[in-house]
Amino acid sequence: MGPLFWREWMTVPRGGKNHFARMVYGGTLWVLAVTAWLSGSDWNRPTLLADLSHLGVLLFSIFSYLQLALFLFFSALATASAIALEKDRRTFLLLLITDLNNRELVAGKIFGSLLGILVLFLSGIPISLLLTVLGGVSYSQVFWVQAILLSTILAGGALGGLVALARERTFQSLAMTALFLVSGLTVVRLSIVLDYFFPGYQHLFAGFRVAFDPFQALGEILRSNSHSGAYACPLVMGFLTLAFLGWGIGMVRRWNPSGEVIMQREASPNTPEEEVDRASAHAAPGKIRRVVGNPILWRETNTRAYGRRPFLIKLAWFFVTALMAYGVFAPLILEPATSRVGFVAAYGLLPVSVLAMLLTATQAVTSITSERDLGALDLLLVTDIEPREFVFGKLGGVIFNVKEFLIPPLLFAIGYALLGLLATPPAEEPHLARSMNASSLLCLILAGGVVVAFVLMLGIHVALRTIQSRQAVLHTLGTVFFLTVGTLITMALILINGKFEYQWASFLFFLGAGIGGLWWVLNGERASGALSLASWMAPLAVFYTAASLVIARPGSGQSADPTMPALVIMVAFGFGVAAMLVPLLSEFDVTMGRTSGGAD
Repeated sequence: MGPLFWREWMTVPRGGKNHFARMVYGGTLWVLAVTAWLSGSDWNRPTLLADLSHLGVLLFSIFSYLQLALFLFFSALATASAIALEKDRRTFLLLLITDLNNRELVAGKIFGSLLGILVLFLSGIPISLLLTVLGGVSYSQVFWVQAILLSTILAGGALGGLVALARERTFQSLAMTALFLVSGLTVVRLSIVLDYFFPGYQHLFAGFRVAFDPFQALGEILRSNSHSGAYACPLVMGFLTLAFLGWGIGMVRRWNPSGEVIMQREASPNTPEEEVDRASAHAAPGKIRRVVGNPILWRETNTRAYGRRPFLIKLAWFFVTALMAYGVFAPLILEPATSRVGFVAAYGLLPVSVLAMLLTATQAVTSITSERDLGALDLLLVTDIEPREFVFGKLGGVIFNVKEFLIPPLLFAIGYALLGLLATPPAEEPHLARSMNASSLLCLILAGGVVVAFVLMLGIHVALRTIQSRQAVLHTLGTVFFLTVGTLITMALILINGKFEYQWASFLFFLGAGIGGLWWVLNGERASGALSLASWMAPLAVFYTAASLVIARPGSGQSADPTMPALVIMVAFGFGVAAMLVPLLSEFDVTMGRTSGGAD
């Protein structure tokens, strides 16, 4: 592995954050277990051995899918952010001129970045083994699930490291890594259409999907003890790990250092003497461009502030959304009866919206961390740029660069609204259905716009308050991830049997953890009353909205009025935007150290 890996090996287990992460991870799994037990218990009769066996299978399934989703995405993002931030600080170039060979450089950096996640993986193995005591779960199932988890962690980490080695900016690395993961899983899932064209090879295509999709392989293990597809998935993930590592090792010095050769601009022979002097002072190639308006916004929108080839990210994004659109809308158009299934709009709208918000948050936080790592943020402190120019310039630049990410969720929402009108049964009143679809679409657009504004401000707010760039990126993405995916898990637990009255104690823990985590992310070392109130309002608003949706059962003809949930979301997250924006505008000089007030 080399010295890079051994340095991480010696330092990671000693950190206090590592012990705290293990404690939170194990405690969260324990609370999930208690919640599932309370939701599935029948308090009107004594507990039987069959009930314990059913509980063991349920907990094992929840833990396995949850760990796979977390480990897959966070392992890829952890390695991508570690290498990308080295590039932003220009320390990766220093590693290239040492006597480290390519294998020690690439493998050491990738596996060293995965140590924290591997520690969490190892801490979850005893919990899975304890579930065998309840019955319904065999030791072979535990073994193959852990094999899939471990191989997926390594494959995801190798993919993230490969993308970061090839790209030059943090945002490009993180965005391309997430899009590659989602597009790969989507392509494997959509390969089911081949079963209709080649019915004689259905068994072969099914084996392909199980081998290349760890989620489907996990389902095969949980459904039976045969594990027919479990052998292939770890082998395929191991092969992908070696392939990604080999590709990165072979190309690391060809891809890095990247960048175009800076050449002096030639002066025109007809220019005056003073223009010749001005041209010689201009080191960058090309014509001198005039800065118009807000200089921060001009730089964000008229230069390559986020890399030389950002269109590749947008091309990959449209490819992913096109695959998702085909996968979710084709069944609704070909089989209109399926549009009456509850939560049908969530199958397409939620994945694309969550991914769009993650990409937006990544763009927002890296717009500040990249400036800090390059030292450009320090240069701004000695200029006469006003706080409003900096803040609104950054916000405008981020919105300009992520506008393509926000269009597909809007199109998905409009598409579902139109399909809802077409699928209205004749027995229902058409004008009532049109009114419900229109009001739902309007509320969704307005509430979604406020949430996007909150995500934008969250990235900039956390990046300015957190000195370490990697920590700022993880805090921002982790907050968005748990506000979205955590809410989905909460809704799934409620829907297990609908007995929320038995679950309120554990859900109080979830709310407390969400409020505490958001308070810590928003306040940091400089707490304020407004930010503390915002950290209370946002999780409560999300929980209220989720509970309203579950009780209303969308798609069943018993949907509730969406106005109140939308207003709650808009008020809660709108207040959070104001709580982060106002201090940036009024206390920017103090926050950024541009004042000489000393103790004042």
